Amino acid sequence: MLGKKREVLYVGKAKDLYKRLSSYVHHKGPEHSKTTVMLAHVHHVDTLLTSSEKEALILEASLIKKHRPRYNVILRDDKSYPYIKVTINEHWPRVFMTRRKKRDNARYYGPYSSSSAMWTTLKHIASLFPLRKCKGSELKARKRPCLNYQMGKCLAPCAGKADHDQYLKMVKNITFFLEGRNKKLLASLKDDMNLASAALEFEKAAAIRDKILSLETTLEKQIIVSQKMVDRDVIGFARKGTSVAISLLQIRKGIIVGNRRFFLDDPFGQDPEILSQGLSQIYDRLKSPPTEILLPFSVADQSVAQEHLQDLTERKLHIYVPQRSEPKTLMEMALSNAHQLLEEHHKKSESWTKLAESMVKKLKLTRLPNHLECVDISNLSGQNSVGSLVCFINGEPEKKRYRHYKIKSVEGPDDYASMYEVIQRRFKDGSETEDMPDLLLIDGGKGQLGVVQRVLEEVGTLEYLNLAAIAKEKEQEGEKVFLLNRKNPLPLPHHDPVLLFLMKVRDEAHRFGVTFHRSLRKKRTLASTLNDIPGVGPEKRQRLLSSLGSIKRIKSSSIEELSGVPGIGPVLARQIHEFLHRDEPPASGSPES
Repeated sequence: MLGKKREVLYVGKAKDLYKRLSSYVHHKGPEHSKTTVMLAHVHHVDTLLTSSEKEALILEASLIKKHRPRYNVILRDDKSYPYIKVTINEHWPRVFMTRRKKRDNARYYGPYSSSSAMWTTLKHIASLFPLRKCKGSELKARKRPCLNYQMGKCLAPCAGKADHDQYLKMVKNITFFLEGRNKKLLASLKDDMNLASAALEFEKAAAIRDKILSLETTLEKQIIVSQKMVDRDVIGFARKGTSVAISLLQIRKGIIVGNRRFFLDDPFGQDPEILSQGLSQIYDRLKSPPTEILLPFSVADQSVAQEHLQDLTERKLHIYVPQRSEPKTLMEMALSNAHQLLEEHHKKSESWTKLAESMVKKLKLTRLPNHLECVDISNLSGQNSVGSLVCFINGEPEKKRYRHYKIKSVEGPDDYASMYEVIQRRFKDGSETEDMPDLLLIDGGKGQLGVVQRVLEEVGTLEYLNLAAIAKEKEQEGEKVFLLNRKNPLPLPHHDPVLLFLMKVRDEAHRFGVTFHRSLRKKRTLASTLNDIPGVGPEKRQRLLSSLGSIKRIKSSSIEELSGVPGIGPVLARQIHEFLHRDEPPASGSPES
């Protein structure tokens, strides 16, 4: 279903297309229902015929992912969940965190809904299994091992000190740990301990014993919710009015390893259809499903969905609604999580409504500030000036609407001129009023507010906006809020919730701007340092960065390591090394001393 500008409003599938479209044509629902509102915007309907129901399901999911239509179910949890990657496809495997899952024959564990739990796991693995920490799939030979070897945190395969079979056995034990096959892991370690003890290698046996004790302590803390050692996802679903919450419990080998939650404010469609679309978004080839998926109720085209998901995992998969015993208990847990999410959003919504109404009253706004934007200017002695814009929807950050602006027309530290440019670029098209914020907040005082007022009058959008500015005055006076057509700042107590919220928004704009500002300075410093090295042109700079990763790593590399970079021979490597260390005092005993 397409809008006036042929934008995609909704994607759906049906066995009987005539019957499905007829239901929309003859729809007589409430005036403010989701279906009625959507149909009021529909100007065209495009159809695509497929050869099977499964093909229609796959096509529907891919079109929703591509166009992200306004009235389809879009599961947003605003997170890119991390994985633990074990590069078993490499000769000397590594273990590290990644947020992108690829088809590269490595093993991925996750996604982890708690990044702290993931880092704790990685830290525990590093303390038990001394794998290499260096980057790159190909191991570069070194004459001397790095500091990790001396600290007992690496076996130094780069220096030829590691036994390959022993190294791969460590990797296998790590996979046992990550897959929850703890009995196999402990049995393997106990065998190693007994062998070391029999060979009179008592220090080695004691080190393995300590690993076993550490593992047993960790495993005792894991919450076991199932005696059945299968991988399951349990999906809970709860509705309150027009709002829907979906909770996904990830259970691996009987242990809860993660919990993902999705909130939908006013989804279009019946509950089975909503859950069906959600199911197709949760899983794809890079996030393959487990062997069992438990649902709270049957979804639309469940058999087709099961067949499709089974194709993704390439193993037997079972989707069902649990009726008794342990699976029913797990479902109750997932449903409880979904209801809790609904309650959290309900309380948060009530809290925001009260705060928004208070802002209308105290800031003399013409409407609730449900869409709020804040602009800040950052510079360092007038260098690399940037503008930052942050957006809050219903009191929460909407990070996909954040924007950075490189100041193009201003030389030197001129905050007024920089603010003029940023506001003009943001609101240059006065005819587009749909995307206007309800409140525009400026980081600054009366002067900045006047500049913004002038720009908005020029572009013809002042009548659509409420304006306010917040500035830190003298230390003892604290924060001041300025409004149009008011000579003095607004007298808000320092503990007033309205003032605290405006400060929070302003601080977020400042943080966002400073982060961008630092990245620009870092790039400029990096480019300047590498540009100044004699004999190093653009291609060789790129090779140095690709191979070594950063200016810090390039500087800390030895002449032998630098000469190992493609296109950098021993002579140029020495020149680079000498240039980067030119300001350092010569080492004791060197010819220069």
